[in-house]
Amino acid sequence: MTTNKTENNKGNILIVDDTPENLQVLSATLSDRGYKVRGVINGKMAIRAARSGSPDLILLDIKMPEMDGYEVCTQLKLDPKTSEIPVIFISALDEVLDKVTAFKVGGVDFITKPFHVAEVLARIEHQLTIQRLKKQLIDRNTELQQEIIERKKAEEAAAAASLAKSQFVANMSHELRTPLNAILGFTQVMSRDSLLSHENIENLRIINRSGQHLLELINDVLDLSKIEAGIIGLDERSFDLYQLLDTLEEMFQIKAETKNLQLRFSVQPNVPQYIKTDEKKLRVCLINLLGNALKFTPNCGSIWLRAVQANHQPAKSEVYPNSTSDDCYFILFEVEDTGVGIATAEIDKLFEAFVQTEAGKQAADGTGLGLTITKKYVEIMGGDIEVESVLGEGTIFKFNIRVFPATSSEITVATSQRAIALQPDQPIYRILAVDDNQENRLLLVKMLQPIGFEVREAENGFQALELWESWHPDLIWLDTRMPVMDGFEAVRQIRAKEKPSERRTVIIALTASTFEEKKGEILAAGCDDFVRKPFQEQMLFDKIASYLGVRYIYQELPALPVGALRRYFVSEKPDSFFSPLLAQMPRSWVQELYDAVNDVDEELAIQIVDRISETHPTLAEALKDLLADYRLDRIMDLTQSILK
Repeated sequence: MTTNKTENNKGNILIVDDTPENLQVLSATLSDRGYKVRGVINGKMAIRAARSGSPDLILLDIKMPEMDGYEVCTQLKLDPKTSEIPVIFISALDEVLDKVTAFKVGGVDFITKPFHVAEVLARIEHQLTIQRLKKQLIDRNTELQQEIIERKKAEEAAAAASLAKSQFVANMSHELRTPLNAILGFTQVMSRDSLLSHENIENLRIINRSGQHLLELINDVLDLSKIEAGIIGLDERSFDLYQLLDTLEEMFQIKAETKNLQLRFSVQPNVPQYIKTDEKKLRVCLINLLGNALKFTPNCGSIWLRAVQANHQPAKSEVYPNSTSDDCYFILFEVEDTGVGIATAEIDKLFEAFVQTEAGKQAADGTGLGLTITKKYVEIMGGDIEVESVLGEGTIFKFNIRVFPATSSEITVATSQRAIALQPDQPIYRILAVDDNQENRLLLVKMLQPIGFEVREAENGFQALELWESWHPDLIWLDTRMPVMDGFEAVRQIRAKEKPSERRTVIIALTASTFEEKKGEILAAGCDDFVRKPFQEQMLFDKIASYLGVRYIYQELPALPVGALRRYFVSEKPDSFFSPLLAQMPRSWVQELYDAVNDVDEELAIQIVDRISETHPTLAEALKDLLADYRLDRIMDLTQSILK
């Protein structure tokens, strides 16, 4: 994809539409906004133009003669020369199935005709921003890998190379996380609009998911750097393991269905619902392994996640010398798939940083750090990880972690609420937003002003100092890295000029760094606190309330209580219970039930089961338990075995 643009060219766009009037309108609009535009009227011309011109983005109509937009997009994604070009579908078709098909064939967005010019421009700019960030990430990762190679070649230069790497990662953190802060932050601001249509709400979710995916890739690099620097530790807290697994199953179920994969979670009864360990690290480990399983398992395959309380402690007990004590035990997790498998020669290097298997290279997705981070996290949690694989048949990853027992009373469920205004009879609170990035300043203004705060802006430390002296803000949100005068110098000068008789200004730093040593540096400079980018709006409101005593009017949002999600297999009965009872039922009834669950029609399945409640109450009750547990897959297997 070309990136050589003149100063006046914001990007090269190919428009494909068999209606000349549509081509003219879009071409004129985009050309006026600084884009270089080429238009074609059919699919074959579009494919030739994409291969020869390497556009940065394609606007593609669906309904065209000879070759429709879906086929055009499919062929573009199969060609290595054009597969990375983002495709936005523009069509008068507005059914859900049309949009689902568009995304399945590789489209990144969908605009319904008639469209608003502002919407088209916003989506184009968003996709081009994503492409630029992806390229930056790839370039940064390449440079980081080169640094590591060079450091290994010269032992005597190891200390200097380590310092350079830390500085590089800090810079990368700031440069990439800062624009992501604006992308993710403005989706939160826009989601407050009660007049948004369902379509626009979904558009915001797409933007948010794309930004979150980029953030995850960036965090992979940052997490590995923190692990290697020895500055990442264990954060043990009590949590609901079943709820965590429910969330993961829901997250991956949609992805599995798109590939027609069977995804099954199995938790043995001896695994407790409430445990104490590092929930975040466990979640990352399971996401990495499940994500790989989905990526490398062909259509119509199967993936299992199994959990069981282990009867032995892992071999690497030196991680936790006291792990044999009676107050802890180990849980074994297994992630098995029927995927492409891993060659024996590749297994030894599987957990090395930046190393990908041949299948991983072909997938061309991710950073090559997922398994490395998983192994490190498992070891931090007191366990070890191993892999068994047969090329062409599948893979099993197994890992142990040390956990402590917990109870539901130890788990705090925060009330899900959103601040929407200030309570009456309070002072006018003055907030100063200081950031050299205009988008980040605007984000703070958009978040704080609607609530009722008086907000002003400064783009560097010098302006912040002047406004502090003339305007006297109650609280300052202060970026740490800025030209002219950075945040550290600004807070030092403010603290030096403050008089003991005057009210002390609250100063909270905003930083894109994820390194813990920055915390000490920030607080030592005179800041009261700090918040990392990208941040959630509720974090800002909570900090302001904590330091200024602000009282909000909240909009209550629904929250799930502890233990509200399903309990794994506590009441589920074995096949030996169901098979004899189902065999007694009329074949037509079993066929109806199979058809209903195969079509994922839960309401119809409930109606069919209800018909036998009086005559076969035991079977009906057990089937209702499965339906309540969303185990349509289990009912389908049971009925299918009877119909054979």
